[in-house]
Amino acid sequence: MLRTALRNVLAHKARLLMTVLAVLLGVAFVSGTLTFTDTIGDAFKKSSAKSFDHVSVAIRWGGVAAGEEEPRLDDALLKKAEELPGAASATAAVSDFTALADKDGKLVGEGWSTLGGNHHPGPDGKDPRYTFTDGRAPETGDEVALDRRTAERTGYRTGDTVRLSVDGPVRTPEVTGIFDTSDGNVAAGGTLVLFDNDTALDLFGGADGYDEITVRAAAGTSQTELKAAVEEILPKGTEAVTGKVLSDEQARQITAETEEMGNVLLYFAAIALFVGIFIIANTFTMLVAQRTREVALMRAIGASRRQVTRSVLIEAFLVGLVAAVLGFVAGLGIAVGMRAGIGAAGATIPDGPLVVAPQTPLIALVIGVVVTMLAAWLPGRRAAKVPPVAAMNSVHATPTTRGLVVRNSIGAAITAIGGALLFLGVTQDKNQLLAAGSATMMVGVIVLTPLLSRPVIAAAAPLLDRFGTAGKLARLNSLRNPRRTASTASALMIGLTLVTGLTVVATSVQSAVDKMAVGLMKADYAVSMASYTGLSPDVREKLDKVPEVAATSPMRAAYGTVNDEWVGMTGVDPASIGQVLSLDFSSGSLDRLGGSRAVVDHKTAEAAGIATGDTFTYEFDDGKTEKLEVAGVYTGNEMIDGFFVSTGVVDPHLQEITDFQVMVKMQDGPSAQAEETITEALGKNPAIRIQDKRAISEEISGIISLILNMLYGLLAMAVIIAVLGVINTLAMSVFERKHEIGMLRAIGMDRSRVKRMIRLESIVISLFGAVLGIGLGVFLAWAAGTAITESMETYTMTVPWERIGAFLALAGLVGVLAALWPARRAAKLNALEAIKAE
Repeated sequence: MLRTALRNVLAHKARLLMTVLAVLLGVAFVSGTLTFTDTIGDAFKKSSAKSFDHVSVAIRWGGVAAGEEEPRLDDALLKKAEELPGAASATAAVSDFTALADKDGKLVGEGWSTLGGNHHPGPDGKDPRYTFTDGRAPETGDEVALDRRTAERTGYRTGDTVRLSVDGPVRTPEVTGIFDTSDGNVAAGGTLVLFDNDTALDLFGGADGYDEITVRAAAGTSQTELKAAVEEILPKGTEAVTGKVLSDEQARQITAETEEMGNVLLYFAAIALFVGIFIIANTFTMLVAQRTREVALMRAIGASRRQVTRSVLIEAFLVGLVAAVLGFVAGLGIAVGMRAGIGAAGATIPDGPLVVAPQTPLIALVIGVVVTMLAAWLPGRRAAKVPPVAAMNSVHATPTTRGLVVRNSIGAAITAIGGALLFLGVTQDKNQLLAAGSATMMVGVIVLTPLLSRPVIAAAAPLLDRFGTAGKLARLNSLRNPRRTASTASALMIGLTLVTGLTVVATSVQSAVDKMAVGLMKADYAVSMASYTGLSPDVREKLDKVPEVAATSPMRAAYGTVNDEWVGMTGVDPASIGQVLSLDFSSGSLDRLGGSRAVVDHKTAEAAGIATGDTFTYEFDDGKTEKLEVAGVYTGNEMIDGFFVSTGVVDPHLQEITDFQVMVKMQDGPSAQAEETITEALGKNPAIRIQDKRAISEEISGIISLILNMLYGLLAMAVIIAVLGVINTLAMSVFERKHEIGMLRAIGMDRSRVKRMIRLESIVISLFGAVLGIGLGVFLAWAAGTAITESMETYTMTVPWERIGAFLALAGLVGVLAALWPARRAAKLNALEAIKAE
């Protein structure tokens, strides 16, 4: 039986090629993901470890008890650390947001990753954290240094003047040097601007002093010994941590982040492998059917059912082994490509070698072999059950009606269970039941696909009949073996179900968030800090002096409780808020806002038990209270809610008066000139972000679109495998129907009509899978939307019909492309030789 299996594999190399490719792609995705995550994890860990080379012990804040004074990490503590026995040197670090403008005046980086820090020279005049490749370190407040990556990105050189902002005003220091650093923020694509130590401490330290003080051990002193010495000088509220502990903490964080990313990628690899199972099972079913007489003969001369099944499994083992080895090698290429792709997208990964963990090739081999053997087990078992006499009487054993009835019954039961779970999930708001019901229903539809193929394909009869005999034969061939058609279409159906479901949900969420963000906004622009910190009140004052500005209102945040309900409060200008916000009131209005009167959203009002006309007590988080009257109740959402009051109510309770946003209404509406006017009025400050409604929408939708595009890219693997399945099925179907095609050619069907018949059959199968996938995807998206609606009132299911149409067109294209080789092969058959073939 082993020799027989080997001969069969060698005899059907071409027919097994698509199966090998399907397994290869899935394994390549898995091994590529594992290698990629191991590689970037190792690179970041090494970069992190390098950044702690100069750190033996770090002094950092450890938290203070209630009522205790916050400790200061100041120069006095730094001097004590330097003078400790066993200490070679001590370095202090402080950093915070620093907005650096490029040569076009645009902010470099993404705000949070744009940092400024201090250059703290030791006795030798050097800071061990930085290595200067050009120029020197800054020495005065009018000088800065840039990291090498930022200098390359912006084109700045030593001697250039740059524009930046830290605490509001725009500064124009000179670049005195370019440096390299192992700082993780810079390695990940961030920006670092260095100031001299005194300037940085003045800008970033404030009342807290330094963020951290690191001490380097002298030769012969261990980290543990130095830590014990440091603990003798620690003020209350601080702690000493060894460099090894810091490095290990960072390594654990990096491992957790890379594993999380790897798990997401592996989910899609699992989908690709699941899709591949249908192709493998289909291939072995057809191969076994074509060898029915051979199997029957083996049974007749004494081979047992177990031996026949074992022979098929040995073939699957060999196919899986070859595919796994090739897939592992391809996975290394995928890992390299993913790393290069991230670099091309603008992100930066520290340099390092490709890392292949010992378990990665083992996992690739196990997955490739196990998936292939599992998929081939059922066809092998089915072949072994065919009686020898019955098998010898027919070359191709057709599926029994009883088998289809059993399958349909099981499929109906599974679908019903899935529907019941979905119903319970929707009615009881149980997300676990929704997820379980969606998965169960998908499995049920897959099982029912043979039954569904007849009515769906029959519905296409009027279109197919327009192509004459070729169209009619294509429809009949698609229905001839429902199991085969179902298996081929299911692979495409799974991919399109996921793609459609994710697209509908993402589009609906995007529309809902867009409504929340700008639906209630009458202002033309929203002005805020790029670092998401507070704006100085003089920003609004400058804008009010601009003739083109019609109205402005600050948005000033405070927090507190009403009747033990924690709720936010926003301070606004009562005179102008109605010009920049459009609130829908169920009672009251904005007209009476001002003084000690407030308006509140409907949810907060219900939770606090207050209504229009009521007086309530608001306790601010500083412990003081205010008596306020409800002037109106409006319909809020997740982004605009809580109380709106006059800024005069909240200002006395704020430690520092800042605005998280200023809303601006222009005389002539938004325009490029209007935005330029605001930019000029605010001194072309790179730290200040000016956004119109479109920019706000694009910022929100950009995140969703990025995630959706990533999902499209990952799910494309499943669609590619589905294409291979269609090609494989058609190619083997042409081989099976060699005699039939020869007869058609003999009675007058020319080659072009043969090609058209195969092509139409391919398109029908592809569109059948697409219709099922899109229909199921939309249904599952509706089910998921019921859960989202509970937490997002503005959510309504939005079906992007243009994308749905694109998916159908893509499915049709898949059918056309998949039929190219099988159709050409069928058209080239010699009619006489094909008629003689069995």
